[in-house]
Amino acid sequence: MQTLLADPGTRVLVLHGDQVELREPQDGERAAASALVLRAPEPADATGLVVFLGQDADGTAYVAVVRPQAEQDAHPAWRTLRQIGADLDDRDATLFATALALANWHAAHTHCPRCGAPTKPVQAGWLRRCTSDGTEHYPRTDVAIIVSVVDDRDRILLARGAGWGEGRFSVLAGFLEPGESLAAAVAREVREEVGLEVSDVSYLGDQPWPFPSSLMVGFTARATGSEDELENLRLQESEIAEARWFTREDYRAVLASGRVGASTRLSIARRLIERWLGHGLDEV
Repeated sequence: MQTLLADPGTRVLVLHGDQVELREPQDGERAAASALVLRAPEPADATGLVVFLGQDADGTAYVAVVRPQAEQDAHPAWRTLRQIGADLDDRDATLFATALALANWHAAHTHCPRCGAPTKPVQAGWLRRCTSDGTEHYPRTDVAIIVSVVDDRDRILLARGAGWGEGRFSVLAGFLEPGESLAAAVAREVREEVGLEVSDVSYLGDQPWPFPSSLMVGFTARATGSEDELENLRLQESEIAEARWFTREDYRAVLASGRVGASTRLSIARRLIERWLGHGLDEV
């Protein structure tokens, strides 16, 4: 890390809390183009938490300098990953997501879970070592499943989470539990949240979700059961406020009317819904 911070070719991403700075569009770029501010190292960088983010094919190294949360008014060009992640290119989105996930992990693991002594970052920010017993602790990733459930009529089941605002519907999701396979987690979450059994669980894709440290693994599954079971859902009230089936025509209509809002472009949930719908939600 000392070598990287002494190299003017190293690119530094400064993370203030959960915010980074965006550069202004250059001449000829579209106004909506978003890109991270990446600068050369400065002497003060070595005084705080610095993590290595990787190296590109040209040999350029990238590091993140983690700072306390900045005042929003003092930095109007600073944004969170939720705000601008979908507008970044692959490199910048990966840099931001990796930096945020590591920063969240460091903030939550300042002490050893075995003895309670302080831990310190080592190996360029990818490990913390206990200052008392020397045990090593690595960044954690919490695996969650997210699933588009359809029935034999090709309707999709969408639900509104407890505490969500009116009209905010999305696909079902939940965390993997110890001893479970991913497919078993899909079946359990659907059973717990809406009282349905599923079959034909198929993997579709995945997405890092550093809020604070998850990996979202996307699936599709087919609901089984009688017509009565499908229509009379048994909701887990602590998790689900309401759930309903949508045909494609139903869904397009409620989106166009504004009664239901679309999932954000940052989330894999949107891509699962678009796959079922057959086109992008921006086209509705």
